Amino acid sequence: MKDFRSLRIVFMGTPEFAVASLDALVQAGCHIVAVITAPDKPAGRGMKMQGSAVKQYAVEKEIPVLQPERLKNPVFLEELRKLDADLQIVVAFRMLPELVWNMPPLGTVNLHGSLLPQYRGAAPINWAVINGETVTGVTTFRLQHEIDTGDILLQDSFPIGENETAGEVHDRMKENGAQLLVKTVKGLADGTLTEQPQQADEGSTLHHAPKLFTDTARIDFNQPTAIVHNLIRGLSPFPGAFTSLDDKTLKIFRSEKQLQTPSHAPGAYDTDSKTYLRFACNDGYVLVKELQLEGKKRIGIDEFLRGYRFVNR
Repeated sequence: MKDFRSLRIVFMGTPEFAVASLDALVQAGCHIVAVITAPDKPAGRGMKMQGSAVKQYAVEKEIPVLQPERLKNPVFLEELRKLDADLQIVVAFRMLPELVWNMPPLGTVNLHGSLLPQYRGAAPINWAVINGETVTGVTTFRLQHEIDTGDILLQDSFPIGENETAGEVHDRMKENGAQLLVKTVKGLADGTLTEQPQQADEGSTLHHAPKLFTDTARIDFNQPTAIVHNLIRGLSPFPGAFTSLDDKTLKIFRSEKQLQTPSHAPGAYDTDSKTYLRFACNDGYVLVKELQLEGKKRIGIDEFLRGYRFVNR
């Protein structure tokens, strides 16, 4: 049994989602000996080189940062060995080779944005919302060969609201996940955690969470209203579900369901040009609440209708 604050921890992560976990570990008193993150990339209007969100946090907290291009690079591997970590933690990073994840005595722990074994893959938050799930959660597990398949350490679940977007779920999840990660580190240190192999509930279907592509985001209004509504909120704020309006690409970020027998063909829009814009589905309409027309900024429906002139109105 060890005091969790005595563990030497290497943290691996890149985006803002991972910062919440890193900060929670730091605030809890964990000893983060180094951060591994992606190399700097050009970003912003001037395309200046910019460090990841995790790097920016680590620099602010004066935590050493490593940014390997290749995780099998011998120079990087030697630097990693010299850190003499007891445990590695991965949050929203890339796949690790075995010689990296198997290096520390306590192995490598990953935080995943679903209740594993459901939604293994790159986009678990999006797919849970797209599929209309009413509950999701976070899982800490040990890394092994197959992606997202290692033994479960801890899980925490929470509800998804009927109109909640993937972005809103993301923001709640990063905080829940951060706290679960702290509990996991403490449990590993004091030996109170019991690992459990991943196992689907009897009779349940395993859902996967593959990477999102352009075709994923194209709205098919021949589908039921609920499916279209879930796609819209599941892809908000990024990459944004899209259709066309007067021959221009229209992204829809927020919608509401209107279940009534449609008097328009699926995909046709209906508006009074003042208070509403809706698209017909096969059993009703989706009311557009937040949108972005090609070449314009993202705005609410009221502002949009005040300034837009429909071609055929």
